[in-house]
This record gives sequence, structure tokens and C-alpha cells, in this order.
Amino acid sequence: MTPLRKRYPRALRTLTVGLVLAVAALVVPDSAVKSTEIELVKVHQASGVDLSPDVVWILAVGSDARPGEDMTHTRGDALQLIGMNTRTGAAAAIGVPRDSWVDIPGHGHDKINASLYYGGPELLGQTVGNLVGIQPDYVFVTRFKYFIAMVRDIGGIEVDNPIAFDDTYLKPRGFRAGRIHLGGYDAMAFSRIRHNLIRGDFDRSANQQRVLRGIQAKVRARSHERGFMERGVLSVMAHLHTGLPPAELFRLGQAMAQVDPHKITTCVVQGGIGNIGGASVVLPFTSQARMFGDEARADATLEHC
Repeated sequence: MTPLRKRYPRALRTLTVGLVLAVAALVVPDSAVKSTEIELVKVHQASGVDLSPDVVWILAVGSDARPGEDMTHTRGDALQLIGMNTRTGAAAAIGVPRDSWVDIPGHGHDKINASLYYGGPELLGQTVGNLVGIQPDYVFVTRFKYFIAMVRDIGGIEVDNPIAFDDTYLKPRGFRAGRIHLGGYDAMAFSRIRHNLIRGDFDRSANQQRVLRGIQAKVRARSHERGFMERGVLSVMAHLHTGLPPAELFRLGQAMAQVDPHKITTCVVQGGIGNIGGASVVLPFTSQARMFGDEARADATLEHC
């Protein structure tokens, strides 16, 4: 396969912002939203970005925070651990169901998304890392609902939906199977519905990955349009809150820009369904989670789901 750099000579400029958006599978809010709606946190125990040949890992999280709540200390929603290989251009996304019942360091067993409430992005990163066997270098958190604005602004996305489904409250008329177009609201509903899905949280996590791919594909397809990428850059930077210095943000942007869209692989950690304390939980297959981690750790490539 022809290297991405040769096929797309402007890739470092055009893909950086697109992958910032896609890697989170979330959204760039409109100008009325303050910068605290999106936060990028470096995990202290992780090393910095090494552009060659190491893999950079980012945990993308949709916070379930309500208006006025601190999104970095509430329950997480979408959980996607994403690795990027700066040498080969490969990328892997490992979806983790939010109701996975795991050991949260210092807090006993609880649903994995509760670790964001207990200890913020760093504890969530550690907890997901303990399950998969890969500690993320960074945790990217935002309010999940605001991705409506971003999907709307890029003109909607296309996804391949394997099976028709609906939801009484979010989407009564449902989504048909096949290649479908999603506007802002529909992309939100497609990503959040789980109760009427055959495999519940597992299928929802897979749908979040489909939305991620759709966002990345649309941004890439429109990257040649005059001003499109520039507007995206300004929007991201205007709403991003982070303690990272500019040089590290630039290096991270370079790492994202190396990703070849044709080399993205995705898997979702599976598990059984249980009931603990009256609450429905996912009992994750820890051996499978570790298998994903072992496969992707060195080269950001997944071969078995």
C-alpha cells in the first residue's frame, strides 16, 4: 500500500483536526459553549508522545454530566481506548461497555464509568488500563450531547448499520439497516441507544465506533474545501481546555496526522450480564480484554474480535 504521506501530501495539515474530532467520537460544540466542555488530560504515570515508532494511546470519554456539573468528576458514558501508530499509520479502537463491573483502585468494585466520578480522568484511565492491559497516555473528556453541533456543522455523516433498531424516546421511527445518513441529532441517538439493541451496551459501543468512522470519513472528504479545516482548527482550540504545553499538543497532533483511515481496526470488549445490588451490570471477559491489549499494544492493530 502506498504510504499516506505520498498519497496525500497535505495530510499533516488536513488530517490533524479531523482526527482530533474523530478520535474522541464526540463533538466540537458551537461557539456559545465554554472551553470547559472539552478537556484533554495527560495521565501522569504515562510517558510523553514519542513519534517514532511507539504507539500513542488516548482514552476518549463522553461525560454524562448535566448542566452545571463538573464533567471530569461524573459518570463516563462512551469509553473508547484508541491507539495510533506513528510509524505505520495504523490505529485501533477498543470499546469498553460503560457498565462493566471492575475493580476501581481505592474504591472497590463498581461500574467502570464510576471511576471518573471517584477520581477524575486519571483514575478512569488507570481503571480502563487495568482491564485492557494498556495505560493511556491521555484522557479526552467532553459532554457527549454536544457532538450534535459538530455533526451538523460538517453536514452529517454516513454509517453502515448492520441491523434495524429504534428507541421509544430517542428515535421512535428507528434506524433502518444498511448505509444510512445521520444528521446531528440522529448521530447522537445512534450513539446512545442501547435498550432496544440485541446486545445492549456491546452493540452501543460498536455503534459509537461506527459514528467515529463516519466523522473521520466526512472530515477527510471535506478537507480540500477552502476554509473547512481552518474553521475546524479554530473551533477545537476555542473549546479545548488542557494543561498541556503547545509543543506537546503539536506533537500529539502530529501523531494523529499519521493515521491512515484504511488502517483503522475496532473491537468491543464482550461480557456476560449480571445483577449486583439490584443494578444490571456487564461482567467483562477480562481474558478477551487482555487479548485485545496484547494484540494492539505494540502496533495499534487488532486482528481478532
